[in-house]
Amino acid sequence: MSGHSKWATTKHKKAAIDAKRGKMFAKLIKGIEIAARMGGPDVAGNPTLFDAIQKAKKSSVPNDNIDRAVKRGGGLEAGGADYSTIMYEVYGPQGVAILVECLTDNKNRAAMEVRTAVTRNGGTMADPGSVSRLFNRKGVVIVAKEQPESAAEVDEDAVLEATLDAGAEDVNDLGEAFQVISEATDVVAVRTALQDAGLDYDSAEVEFVASMEIPVDAEAAEKVMKLVDVLEDLDDVQNVFSNVDISDDVLAELDA
Repeated sequence: MSGHSKWATTKHKKAAIDAKRGKMFAKLIKGIEIAARMGGPDVAGNPTLFDAIQKAKKSSVPNDNIDRAVKRGGGLEAGGADYSTIMYEVYGPQGVAILVECLTDNKNRAAMEVRTAVTRNGGTMADPGSVSRLFNRKGVVIVAKEQPESAAEVDEDAVLEATLDAGAEDVNDLGEAFQVISEATDVVAVRTALQDAGLDYDSAEVEFVASMEIPVDAEAAEKVMKLVDVLEDLDDVQNVFSNVDISDDVLAELDA
């Protein structure tokens, strides 16, 4: 789940090694296909495709799978599906707002599966606009504190200094990584500035970021996490965004 909480970062770090590896690979491949279709298969001229490929590589998706996805999306190889993007708006426990982004070749299937997952896990479908108004499209770049070629951890000042002139609006400490927020149009500039400064990044994407987060207690946090997990497990769901704020104390209570 994308968001500011440390839980989200932990899930991001563990995603490549947990039992959902196959489904995660499929979602990353789908993202590459869409990027190649929208902006062409030339990585040098398509920054969205570049970032989709980088994210897949960092998650250990085989190069052959990546190359074939680029060719399918770019029309250089047969077999590409006609995907549509659909957003579903959901209210979870304690009024938590959730946006569900689907990439699907079957809108009826996606709608049925999302609605079933929501109603069976303590959520309700929301009217169009009632949830999306609580989010803004932003550039989000994740920078790991432990850099591949550095013995010392990178600090917040170094990340801010590298990205401020490129459009960074905020740097959030997520525990094991920093989250750099910018306008959606500045995400490539921020990513490039980090590279120029010799800093590696985990991901660079345009996401929906909540304008205000909702703190929850342990009971609600557990329900929200279950709902998000079920949604993320659906084949047609590409991303889940939420305004939930799970504090360190609540996380500790859940771990206990």
